[in-house]
Amino acid sequence: MNLIKNECKRNRILYGTIIIIVVFLGLMTRRFKSLYLGDILWALMIFFIVGFIFIKIKLKTATLIATSFCFIIEFSQLYHADWIDKIRQTTLGGLILGYVFSWLDLLAYGVGIVVGIVLEILIFRINKDKYGDIRQ
Repeated sequence: MNLIKNECKRNRILYGTIIIIVVFLGLMTRRFKSLYLGDILWALMIFFIVGFIFIKIKLKTATLIATSFCFIIEFSQLYHADWIDKIRQTTLGGLILGYVFSWLDLLAYGVGIVVGIVLEILIFRINKDKYGDIRQ
């Protein structure tokens, strides 16, 4: 089974559930002041959102989109103008856009994406074993 190259159909209910769980865990990390776990979970959430939106996208493409999105958001933190800094001052704006650029955040995003890849491969392997080949 070569999921990296092959197109697979994802289950939106399962992915939506995973997204909700990851959001909950991410918000909990803010309460406990976990240094990079929140960034890892944020990237994991983005990975599963990509899979939720594009249910038939190749794993490789989903990985590229999620990684690019995370990196663009992080690099956008180097840009400071009144309008975007006002958005960042709101709770939702701060959660989505972040505040300060950090190279270590990019590493944390990479870890989150890799966790997403591993989980997706496990999900497809379990579904293949249970229901047969699920590729389109």
